[in-house]
Amino acid sequence: MRYPASEKAEIIQLVEQSHLPAKRTLDKLGIPRATFYRWYDRYCEGGDEALADHRSRPDRVWNRIPDGVRRQIIDLALEVPELSPRELAVRFTDERKYFVSEASVYRLLKAHDLITSPAYVVIKAANEFKDKTTAINQLWQTDFTYLKITGWGWYYLSTVLDDFSRYIVAWKLCPTMCASDVTATLDLAASGLDQITVTQRPRLLSDNGSSYVADDLAKWLEHKGMEHVRGAPYHPQTQGKIELAPDPEEPHPARQLLPAWRSRTADRCLRRAL
Repeated sequence: MRYPASEKAEIIQLVEQSHLPAKRTLDKLGIPRATFYRWYDRYCEGGDEALADHRSRPDRVWNRIPDGVRRQIIDLALEVPELSPRELAVRFTDERKYFVSEASVYRLLKAHDLITSPAYVVIKAANEFKDKTTAINQLWQTDFTYLKITGWGWYYLSTVLDDFSRYIVAWKLCPTMCASDVTATLDLAASGLDQITVTQRPRLLSDNGSSYVADDLAKWLEHKGMEHVRGAPYHPQTQGKIELAPDPEEPHPARQLLPAWRSRTADRCLRRAL
């Protein structure tokens, strides 16, 4: 622990004025005797000012680039401003036969305000879609809802919702959140598309979960001729409709079917065991 000079002076006065031996006083304060006597020697030589901590690193680095060489690097950078710090370091080493690292050149140029910051373009997610849906089956949203079943653990409700009508086109209760669970739910939703003439396939909107960026889902969508749109990372508002549906405060059809589904699963597991 580092003590400021004022606290060191107070500790020295406390030890001097204490009626206890110095060793016992220092033990109670939790300060090693060697440390205290080092402070005391400095205090006797220079008073309170001598108790201030000094930087342990030297003021001058042993391998610092000489000022003359630094000026040459700056002059070269001004002559060929299109070169990067790496290219400047290589060229300076080749021409002047004096090695300088890329990091040293970068720090030198940065100190002289010769490094231009990249022109970052800040892109923020919009509050709403620019081109909103005007009819059903133009855009489908999909997401997983977590369901905890007492005694069984977590299950996941995969849902496909129509963006325009907010109608739940298909849903499936899954034990995992794999890409196969997503495609199985989409199979249910797209089961009627092959039976009618469809001029344009629905686009699919999802988040950036591992099951939605999987190659299996991309191949399924390509086979069905559907486009895939992903929401902005950490921006759940993009899928606000499906985030609010199903409403956790209202009983979802899947919750009503859970007891029967649980009973059938238990019977099936029991028959397999027998």
